[in-house]
Amino acid sequence: MQLRDGDLIARPWQDGDADALYRAVDSSRAELSRWLAWCTPAYGHAEAVAWIAWSTQAWQQRGAFPFGVFDAGGDIVGSVGINSIDWENRRGALGYWIATAKTGRGHARRAAALAVDFAFGELGLQRIEILVQPGNAASHRVASALGARCEGEARNRVQFHGRAVTMAVYGLLPEDRPRPVV
Repeated sequence: MQLRDGDLIARPWQDGDADALYRAVDSSRAELSRWLAWCTPAYGHAEAVAWIAWSTQAWQQRGAFPFGVFDAGGDIVGSVGINSIDWENRRGALGYWIATAKTGRGHARRAAALAVDFAFGELGLQRIEILVQPGNAASHRVASALGARCEGEARNRVQFHGRAVTMAVYGLLPEDRPRPVV
């Protein structure tokens, strides 16, 4: 399975990706830790290996679909995935992050669009939710660019470093996706 948008490639994580994943997270730790609870000072190579093992199992069990995002040269750009899947209601959540050295180039929007198209097309989901901390302007822009609508704020929606955090809740339906200009 490989998703592609020009020079951007999203594919399931593989065992050989652990070193690159660890380096991307380590070099982006200051920025990622502001928004992602798993990105702590203790995140090390073992956590990258564990994430890849978990990702492989999640794909096999159809519980989540995490992708590594790479450029045409094979360098890691970040990660994107569909998770929190509720098959009965055909709903899932979208998560994404981009390595600091790769930000500001539209990679998050493009990778997220690939994952959303996969979720609606391959998985048959009918709703994608995106949770964004109110101060995360870049993630708000990505959600909006995908066509997602901010449906409000959910108080105490997630635990973040031991405290309850309010999250903006975006909803995205297949018909919300922008249509390509012909």
